[in-house]
Amino acid sequence: MTIAIPMTKPNNPVYPMMIAIGVCHLINDTMQSVIPAMFPLLERDMGLTYTQLGFISFVLNMFASVLQPVVGAVTDKKPMPFALPLGMVSSFIGIAMLIFAPNYWMILIAVLFLGLGSAVFHPEGSRVSFMSAGNKRGLAQSIYQVGGNSGQALAPLISAFLILPFGMYGASIVLVFTAIGIFMLTKIAVWYRGQLEEEKLSNVKKRLISSLAPLTKKQVGIALSLLLIIIFARSFYTTNITNFYVFYLTDHYHLPIETGQLFIFLFMAFGVVGTFFGGSLSDRIGRKNVILLSVVAPIPLCLALPYVPLWLVVVLLIVIGSLLMISFSVMVVYAQELVPSKIGTMAGLTVGLAFGMGAIGSVAIGTLMDKIGIETTMIVISFLPILMLVAFALPKDQVARG
Repeated sequence: MTIAIPMTKPNNPVYPMMIAIGVCHLINDTMQSVIPAMFPLLERDMGLTYTQLGFISFVLNMFASVLQPVVGAVTDKKPMPFALPLGMVSSFIGIAMLIFAPNYWMILIAVLFLGLGSAVFHPEGSRVSFMSAGNKRGLAQSIYQVGGNSGQALAPLISAFLILPFGMYGASIVLVFTAIGIFMLTKIAVWYRGQLEEEKLSNVKKRLISSLAPLTKKQVGIALSLLLIIIFARSFYTTNITNFYVFYLTDHYHLPIETGQLFIFLFMAFGVVGTFFGGSLSDRIGRKNVILLSVVAPIPLCLALPYVPLWLVVVLLIVIGSLLMISFSVMVVYAQELVPSKIGTMAGLTVGLAFGMGAIGSVAIGTLMDKIGIETTMIVISFLPILMLVAFALPKDQVARG
């Protein structure tokens, strides 16, 4: 396998590199998706409680989320191209340990390695996306995030067709793709290092040109706080659907687990579609307008979801998934434009917070389900997207021309 290493011209997108880092993001997040994919198996065969399942997700996502902004801050000062393949090596070790884990505690150790790999990959991967973007910032970040969200969307399919039929050994196929990802990331790291050397020789560093008007430190702080509230609410809600809604489908609608996982796949797959179109749409109509669309439109559908008949569940999951995730990549770009000098830090903060909120959400939702029941929990969580209405107070950005 070879990856062409094209020369970069100012404002010219490097599409091969955009796609390559997106594919590697897919592989990285496919490895992460093995964790929620195994939940039904662990609940069925090991008798783990919903709280224990939530804690497994907490360890994975919290470890990744806490380290991501740290890695981003460090690499903003000193970029580390070869951290990309090394991060995926850590994830490879985690998956291998997970396959052979004999007990609950070994599973927790395995997910630590997965969390470390994810924390290293995401800020540096986002930087490669930025360096290859040229004047297509929204598109580049969408391609990058589509890769990741596609990997996450594979979780229910991995569960239904690999792990439930074959046990944890069914996840072995993921190791093959991980090895391919390590090879690709090594090639990408060579290109990345070449870009850094080119910048050094020309004495001109690539900088992000913000579409936002100049803001004071206080205004930037308020805007970031609002953005983090939106990410908090979205992450809690999506964690509920991706990790626990399958139990509601089997309990309330009496679906087999395999069929329920296909419902979750539809939610996540159409979230990938929304992510892709959101980035390019934001290049045309503005970041804030896309965020507002993603915030306002899903609220009534989320409130209705616990009460609708089964045939309508499919429709609502597709529409909610598409709308919620249409702003996923846009919010990363928006945060980077709030603080243009901290590309890696902002990517680590926004994506890392999504992981972190997902981690806390997993424990909170699992505990709620154990204490108040599945159905009541789904009703309570349906109100969370209302918090996202704080998006109306975000600063307005300008639409790029040309």
